[in-house]
Amino acid sequence: MEKKDLFDQITEVTHNAEDLLNKLHETQNAMVEIMEENAELKIENQHLRERLKQATAAEHENEGTKNTKHGLSKSLQNLEKLYASGYHICNEFFGKHRQDDEECAFCLTVIYGDR
Repeated sequence: MEKKDLFDQITEVTHNAEDLLNKLHETQNAMVEIMEENAELKIENQHLRERLKQATAAEHENEGTKNTKHGLSKSLQNLEKLYASGYHICNEFFGKHRQDDEECAFCLTVIYGDR
């Protein structure tokens, strides 16, 4: 083997080693980023679990007081307010004005029926 061939081989192996080292550093940096993101997500996940547990506990505490005024739920209370404002809330005349605040049996059934 000639000295020139030997030198060329050493140069080629050196370039290959440098390329491999660069790829290794890139892979290591990517791995560090992934591990940092994973740690952040674990912390966020733990915080969300704690908030969910608190929300669930608060929901169970409020479950007994869910129905308020006259035993009506919030949605029925909203319908009651619309009805009191002079609008029909029944399927038949929904959204139309009640003339002279006349009573509508259909609307009252929607609000107070099936109890």
